[in-house]
Amino acid sequence: MAQKKVCLVIGAGAGIGGNVAKKFAAEGYHAVLCRRSDQEGLDKLVNDIEAAGGSASGMLLNAVKDDAIENLVEGVEEKIGPIDTVLFNLGAQIGNRALHVTSHKQFELGWRMATFGLFRLAKSVIPHMLERGHGTILVTSATAAMRGNAGQHSHAAAMGGRRMLCQTLNAEYASKGIHVAHIVVDGAVDAPDTLGKMLGPEMYQKLRETRGMEHDGLLLPEKIAETYYHIAQQHRSVWTHELDLRSFSDVAWWNHELKIG
Repeated sequence: MAQKKVCLVIGAGAGIGGNVAKKFAAEGYHAVLCRRSDQEGLDKLVNDIEAAGGSASGMLLNAVKDDAIENLVEGVEEKIGPIDTVLFNLGAQIGNRALHVTSHKQFELGWRMATFGLFRLAKSVIPHMLERGHGTILVTSATAAMRGNAGQHSHAAAMGGRRMLCQTLNAEYASKGIHVAHIVVDGAVDAPDTLGKMLGPEMYQKLRETRGMEHDGLLLPEKIAETYYHIAQQHRSVWTHELDLRSFSDVAWWNHELKIG
């Protein structure tokens, strides 16, 4: 019996990552979901996929730890199946911090998650994809990859590096069948374990009542997942290398005035 193609999701929370896993599983992939913590939440995502008739497995992953990403890729390839698509969905937001209170360790942490983590993933998974002659790397990014802002020294530098890394990977491997897509999520995503945790349950619910739900003013993760799946199925003559997603009600990043204080 042939192995199912694998969609590996690194950063599988209840928002973008979890919904991308659900979408790919619904389309016949085996979804491998990885997240840093919350075994209960991870188990729920896997159980939801299986209850809907899909195939999935999950594991906790500290991606900053030495060899964690490398061991993950090798383990999936050896024990589960060929990684056809991988989503690198790790955030790198350490909060709004002025320069004088941003420590070296805090600044470096953003880079380790956003840029170095993607480099390690690419170095681990691309050799396997090259052997098969194809593969897709989807990279969730943020407005900070396109423009800096006050208090975002670590985040902007890390995400800017993520964007440039995606471009260099495409320059080196697109002609060899590897598709890398840098996806800028330019707005707030309606996700309980990212936006919800950042705002707190009460403020999050108020925001959903005014901008979310039937208003469609927050980016809906299940709709984002549809776009991610579409990108992974594109013919190489029309590959998307970079795009931005935002709600109809938001002002695009390039039309905002840059805050300087």
